[in-house]
Amino acid sequence: MTPAALSGLDLLATAVVLVDAGLAVRYVNPAAENLFEASIKNVMGESLDKLFSDSAVLMAAIQYARANNCSYTEHDLELGMSRHARLHLSCTVTPVEISGGDPKAEELLLEFRHIQQQLRIAREERMLDQSQANRTLIRNLAHEIRNPLGGIRGAAQLLDRELERPNLHEYTQVIMKEADRLQSLMDRLLTPHRLPQPAPLNLHEVLERVRSLILAEYGSDVVIRCDYDVSLPLLKGDKEQLIQATLNVVRNAAQAIAGGERRGGAITLRTRVVRQVTLARRRYRHALAMEIADDGPGIPEALQERIFHPLVSGREGGSGLGLTLAQNFITQHRGMIYFESMPGNTVFTILLPVEEDVNGKS
Repeated sequence: MTPAALSGLDLLATAVVLVDAGLAVRYVNPAAENLFEASIKNVMGESLDKLFSDSAVLMAAIQYARANNCSYTEHDLELGMSRHARLHLSCTVTPVEISGGDPKAEELLLEFRHIQQQLRIAREERMLDQSQANRTLIRNLAHEIRNPLGGIRGAAQLLDRELERPNLHEYTQVIMKEADRLQSLMDRLLTPHRLPQPAPLNLHEVLERVRSLILAEYGSDVVIRCDYDVSLPLLKGDKEQLIQATLNVVRNAAQAIAGGERRGGAITLRTRVVRQVTLARRRYRHALAMEIADDGPGIPEALQERIFHPLVSGREGGSGLGLTLAQNFITQHRGMIYFESMPGNTVFTILLPVEEDVNGKS
């Protein structure tokens, strides 16, 4: 392949490895370096059978593609590398002819996809659709709550005017004030469709604000550990919305820990940069990953598919709106939120795209 064609592969999210006729590595793109945790310098010239352990299935796929001169995809492939965990992948093998058309010099293009990544992309598509449905439901719910609130306040006003005993006005004032408070709550919690007001911000400022709020609320019942990447670039976003979204997730973690059988627990806040990621059906060179991990009892398996739905809560007395609102705010930032949970280890990951111009790049 030409240098120009290889440079185009650098931008792909798919892990691509180019090998020559002898199955020696000639090129790997950045996505492949990330997937296999190996730099191009370390693998250049290495034979595939030496690079990967238990590569018999991969070799069979290569043999089939060569024999039939066509692309072939192996959907269930396990590969191991020294000092690394085994990877569960799919792989497409495609014969590629270099300039001159010499069949003996034929190269092979190997495209690797992490099966867990494929499942995550499919889940993200479902979550985008669900997020839109959630926003519609929440707006309808807000409308239904506002109507009786308006009636209650209006009736209290009329009653207040008719009362002859001054000491009874105190009760009607309580009704009106509480109706106003609930109306404000509806505006603030049940209609999160205000568009973000983006401005450059440091994601760690958001996390530190949330950390201080949770520590003030839960004190010694919760330990919060921080694992920040100090080289994180600036993010363009609505600071208040991101604080609220993150606070809802961290507060859920704190409530799970505080309400668990054992007293105390730990929450870890972690940040990283992710390269070549697709969010909300758009490709970004960089995104910021914010992980919120806790060692609480985990999310019940029966709730995991519905945890972002409105009014679904695993906690007695919970409103079931916190994660729905968090998802709405993150979606409005063209980001994504997802989780993995088991007893003793629940991790929520928030991905937010980086606009290159915020950091002085075109």
